[in-house]
Amino acid sequence: MRYVDADLVHRLLPYQRLIPWLEKKLTGEIPISEVVLTNEPDGGPNKFVTLVGWQAGELIAVKMVGVFPGNLQLQPPQASVQGLVCVFCGQTGAPQLVADGEAMTFRKTAADSGLGSRLLAREDARILLVVGAGGLGPHVAAAHRAARPSINKVLVWNRTFERAQSLAARLRDKEGVTAEAMRDLDEAVPQADIISCVTMSTQPLVKGALLKPGTHLDLVGSYLPEMCECDTDAIARGSVFVNSRSGITNAGDLVQAFEAGRFRWEDIRADASELCTGIRSGRTFEDEITIYKNIGGAQFDLFTAELLMQETGGDVSDRSHRKISDL
Repeated sequence: MRYVDADLVHRLLPYQRLIPWLEKKLTGEIPISEVVLTNEPDGGPNKFVTLVGWQAGELIAVKMVGVFPGNLQLQPPQASVQGLVCVFCGQTGAPQLVADGEAMTFRKTAADSGLGSRLLAREDARILLVVGAGGLGPHVAAAHRAARPSINKVLVWNRTFERAQSLAARLRDKEGVTAEAMRDLDEAVPQADIISCVTMSTQPLVKGALLKPGTHLDLVGSYLPEMCECDTDAIARGSVFVNSRSGITNAGDLVQAFEAGRFRWEDIRADASELCTGIRSGRTFEDEITIYKNIGGAQFDLFTAELLMQETGGDVSDRSHRKISDL
């Protein structure tokens, strides 16, 4: 049994490797995927999510994560998403690997969104806008840049401007990219070629009327019907693609547009697998507004864990082995 800590997860799964890996895996058999979402017993805002992906005869991946939004306000702050990813042999059920759940979630989610840009965004995209400066923010910035190397500037908006400034500074200092914190989201949206939303918002943030022709909109955060990151105008203006059709009827941006009569479920043009296999086409003209709803899915966790298994080669550091005894 191997344990892979967060630092090693990030080192072994660079987006330049993980994004094309997901694209390749999506051309083959898709694992079954099941999700159990458990609400906090006393009706509080916290949730615990269990996702199971099973590739017959190969691997079983189980992700167990708590989503505790208030953790960021603790002293000292803690990550809002914490947990573990466990990998089992698909032939015997024997446990094989345990990895840090937050790091795996960041890598998988950002790579999934990066894949959306690789498949749908314009090849000449220059400006990326990241909406939300939480833990996932730097990862989606890196993933979209890996998918579209033409990006030469990153704008960052967050409800708390100081956090947007902090992320912009991190991108400048550690990633060497031109980055700017924005106070006014409405000013930032018309500048962007790619917009990646990674928030827990229950109010529309991105206004569809402000999207310039050719924009690619990546929606990550709204995984429940009451959540949303863009208004119904955005959904109505764009061509809608999804990473997976499983669970998509819980995606708040689409649910609310459907309820408003601005969107039909049959309007979904394709999912990621259909795009990767070429069964359905992506962007059809330069000025088309494309929308990629990334609602997650255990199949993506499994694919990410499979690459991690391959990259560890059955041998991780002594430090990681010592940590397994603490679980």
